[in-house]
Amino acid sequence: MPIEEMDPPESCVDLYWIPLGAGGAVPVVHWNGLLFEAIAARRAGRPARPLFHAALAVRHDHVPFTIEMTPVWGNGRGERGVVAEGPVGMPWLGRSRLFRYEVRRWRHGVIPDVAYAVGGRNRLSTDARTAMSVLDLAARFPTATWGRDELRTGDMWNSNSLVAWLLARSGIDARSVAPPDHGRAPGWSAGLTVAAR
Repeated sequence: MPIEEMDPPESCVDLYWIPLGAGGAVPVVHWNGLLFEAIAARRAGRPARPLFHAALAVRHDHVPFTIEMTPVWGNGRGERGVVAEGPVGMPWLGRSRLFRYEVRRWRHGVIPDVAYAVGGRNRLSTDARTAMSVLDLAARFPTATWGRDELRTGDMWNSNSLVAWLLARSGIDARSVAPPDHGRAPGWSAGLTVAAR
């Protein structure tokens, strides 16, 4: 679904918090998320909390972009603004399309599940330099193995790591950003930690 606004600013950075597995396109994502959080909550001695996936919409010089990390498989062959790819699960598995993710910096792109975003758009910046920085940095994202902690941050590397890393490296105070409904965004702290190194 395209992200539209009546009178959008020339440049901006918007964050969307989307419940993990929203839209039901890949049901295994939803069920794996529930299982992951149930185990994590039990280990931590706390109640399970809703899990969120972060996605970015960036506008620069009136041109809209979306930035997101998604699986390579099932994405067709059309133009999606892919600027990087990385392995999923184990580095050697990344030789197969089934176990690779892609980082998109998609001009006029869409975030398929944006309609499910809790709280709608979170505008983080209207500064042109910040928006340009986020766009430039997308191609330099460290493509560590998704779902692992290869970078020794104490947190897994995933799509939330991408968003947190981009925000922090572009000068946005990503430590003050948190998912809604007392939810969790696994991977967020990994992105912040690596951005600060």
